[in-house]
Amino acid sequence: MNLIIRKATIVDPKSPYHNQTVDIKITNGIIEEIGVSILNIDTHEEFHHDDLHISQGWFDTSVSLGEPGFEDRETIANGLNVAAKSGFTGIALQPNSYPIIDNQSQVHFVKQKAVNSATELFPIGAFTKGSEGKDMAELFDMKNAGAIAFGDYNTSLANANLLKIGLQYVQDFDGLVIAFCQDETIKGNGVANEGIVSTRLGLKGNPNLAEELLVTRNLFLLEYTGGKLHIPTLSTAKSVALIKEAKKRGLQVTCSVSVHHLVMTDEKLEGFDTRYKVSPPLRTDDDRQALIAGVLDNTIDCITSDHNPIDIENKKMEFDLAKNGTIGLESAFGALLVVLPLEKIITKLTFGRTILNFENQVIEVNNKASLTLFTTNDNWTFEKEHILSKSKNSAFLGQKMKGKVIGIYNQGKFVING
Repeated sequence: MNLIIRKATIVDPKSPYHNQTVDIKITNGIIEEIGVSILNIDTHEEFHHDDLHISQGWFDTSVSLGEPGFEDRETIANGLNVAAKSGFTGIALQPNSYPIIDNQSQVHFVKQKAVNSATELFPIGAFTKGSEGKDMAELFDMKNAGAIAFGDYNTSLANANLLKIGLQYVQDFDGLVIAFCQDETIKGNGVANEGIVSTRLGLKGNPNLAEELLVTRNLFLLEYTGGKLHIPTLSTAKSVALIKEAKKRGLQVTCSVSVHHLVMTDEKLEGFDTRYKVSPPLRTDDDRQALIAGVLDNTIDCITSDHNPIDIENKKMEFDLAKNGTIGLESAFGALLVVLPLEKIITKLTFGRTILNFENQVIEVNNKASLTLFTTNDNWTFEKEHILSKSKNSAFLGQKMKGKVIGIYNQGKFVING
């Protein structure tokens, strides 16, 4: 649709209009004009909102949707609608469906399901067949079918040699390997961060060491092989320090952190509420503060919602038995604005495209209109009525929020939240 957005403050450090309040005229999906009091001579639709801000469209590097196989948790169609109303113009889809996305036909299937959506879907192919960690999947075929990277969701690779071979192999086509870091032998039956809270509650502990050992190993492998590696959802202070040192040595490593690890700690587990059971587990406030510092000094490259819908049958049960995961698209921006500066949030919610070598659409005349619209002054509390997903397993219920997502303009479509 053709649109004029009125009196919007642009938040885009790469745009010549950064921090300016202007009108934006969009024709056939392209930014035709940016200025003050643009005349509407072409009968464009108009949009105005109090405290309106606009940035480049946000990109989430880790979203699970369920389909195919777990449509009771979430469908691709509804999941993309949730993403759009949460401010995301693009998402990277995790391969943890049933069947696992580990071949080109599965990549084609999910991409076809996303045709004509305002939010674009980019599949991550499984690194190993069935995400079982035994045999490498058909990486090159999936790349040709449209897979943007390769990794087994929330599953570490015990076989170091397989990761080494994979890092060498994908360099032939500039591929990216995603390596979740958690040593299963150290984790054991741990379901919560090993520390004072887990001891007091009688929950089996999952120590920081489980993550840090694998981060160290995988960085050594990367140094040996070259290539590119992405380490998702860091959760400990030592992991941040390890990544920082690796970047100083010139390794091509990127990393992300989830919103819930920036906002919450293991103190949330006091009521044994399984909504707070996530992987990696919520850690201490010292770890949380180190993660925030890592975002602020750019050691951590991007922030993800790590959106993972889980059906009620797998959440409403004993803490030890419940599945890990929280939904997070709807609450991501409002939760982040409580703990981080606005410009840093926008940078970290858009940097995923840079990691994947996608073109970032700077807010500039003649560029594609890929925009997220939001406010910054609203103060509110996240409640059940704010959940748009089919699954309701949100760790953010009752959480104080700041700022609200209005919607997105992308792919020539304008989607409003509300």
